[in-house]
Amino acid sequence: MAYLNKPLNVSKLELKNRLVMPPMATAKSEGDGNVSQQIIDYYKEKSDGGYISLIIIEHSFVSQEGKASKNQLSVADNTTIEGLKRLADVIHKNDSKAIMQINHAGSAADQEIIGTTPVGPSVVANPRLGRVPRELAKHEILNIVKEFQNAALRVKEAGFDGVEIHSAHGYFLNQFLSPLTNKRTDEYGGSIYNRIRIHLQIIEAISEVVGKDFPILLRLGASDFVDGGTTIEDSKIAACEFEKAGVSILDISGGFCGYNLNGIKDQGYFAPLTEAIKKVVSIPVILTGGITEAQAAEELLLKGKADLIGVGRALLNNSDWAKNAIEKLS
Repeated sequence: MAYLNKPLNVSKLELKNRLVMPPMATAKSEGDGNVSQQIIDYYKEKSDGGYISLIIIEHSFVSQEGKASKNQLSVADNTTIEGLKRLADVIHKNDSKAIMQINHAGSAADQEIIGTTPVGPSVVANPRLGRVPRELAKHEILNIVKEFQNAALRVKEAGFDGVEIHSAHGYFLNQFLSPLTNKRTDEYGGSIYNRIRIHLQIIEAISEVVGKDFPILLRLGASDFVDGGTTIEDSKIAACEFEKAGVSILDISGGFCGYNLNGIKDQGYFAPLTEAIKKVVSIPVILTGGITEAQAAEELLLKGKADLIGVGRALLNNSDWAKNAIEKLS
């Protein structure tokens, strides 16, 4: 049996193969963030046949202040739950597992969209977008922890199989992780242990309301690939702490570099990051990054670069990609 077709059981997730559809923003939700028929149709098409074992829904905002863009999906209040149930159901009917990614944009938010000044760990321009946030007070940080907690509970109530915390691509939690944007001198800044304090508070808060059997994933921007930014050495420490805190799967991507690496076209270009992290944790690690061929996915798994393979753009461009890949390697 090809490695890509091997099942994997982790926490309460029974995955029939190693293929993951990573979160990709579609801007297909209703204006208020509720699930639209367009989003239902999109995920129904992508999950058709059940060839993808795990589908991670695009990043969804935990509060209006944390909204990243127009027509972004929302988990910000209880009115979203009914629509999210429909979304989880359509994926389950196609025999795939469904995870929701929850996010706060922080300084990546647009003032015109959120109606107020974006927030962040420090008054530092967002390296990707140039927006300058106001610095959060400690009590406001704890309020955002609560917003993540409430959002995760809604995800569970909607019938999803788990929740993923977004700390990559220059968004809010990535802003705390990265020395580029976190210049705080209190317990949330300085050492890597302080810079992930909010992450650990969020993981603990979510665990309290969803229970120990509900899988928590975390998408980690494991390197900014910029001088002075987050390094893989930072992220190895962070990954170990996240595993201790109860994270079931680590989903590895880039930090302020985003989900691309300039000038690098190799399939699985984040493999050096996943390989390094896989050596220090015992939980599964997801690798994404420019994978377009089934054989490339298979080789990355065989070489021990990761436990699960995320295929994004290829699936976005061709809804039959997963079917063709699984059948080709059968």
